Amino acid sequence: MKTLRLMILGLPLMLAGCSTLSSVQWSSALPWNWFGSSAKVSEQGVAGLNRGTAMNESAIRDGLNSDYHLRNGMKTANGEIVPYFEVLKDNQMMLVINGNTGTVSRIDVMDSSIETDSGVTIGTPFGDLYDKAFGACERGKGDDADFVVCKAPGSSHISYAFKGEWSGPEGLIPADDTLKKWTVNKIIWQR
Repeated sequence: MKTLRLMILGLPLMLAGCSTLSSVQWSSALPWNWFGSSAKVSEQGVAGLNRGTAMNESAIRDGLNSDYHLRNGMKTANGEIVPYFEVLKDNQMMLVINGNTGTVSRIDVMDSSIETDSGVTIGTPFGDLYDKAFGACERGKGDDADFVVCKAPGSSHISYAFKGEWSGPEGLIPADDTLKKWTVNKIIWQR
């Protein structure tokens, strides 16, 4: 009888709690997430963001599962209007998330705490990843015009945007000896 009374008293509390518990990030309760897990860039995406993530604040926030501040906007690229989210931490830009057709299409990572599956982070020198630019790199275009952008070895979705000192002609790629001193300024994931 005592158990029945407890169940009757507890049932409304459990049912009332269901609506609030639906917003809980249950993945954070998994044992491998107890001690904090750092976000990674992989072929599938960045942290919990990927090609299937909707371009809305709720989905972006859930995918990041962090204390970033989000700011959204619109820009034009190749004659099309592109929605984007700027992801900030301590007033510093950490990520820029672009979308089209309603889902995430590109993520620019500037957060030095986020690395690729292969261990590449912001600040990794060109010379640690490449012997030469030929065949892997090109001068950036659009938002990447100030960079030399190189495909990550063995990847079809990840690129590295390198930046450094150079006083050569605009639009050209510096010599390999110069590039070896340049470092990763942002990691780009693109679907």
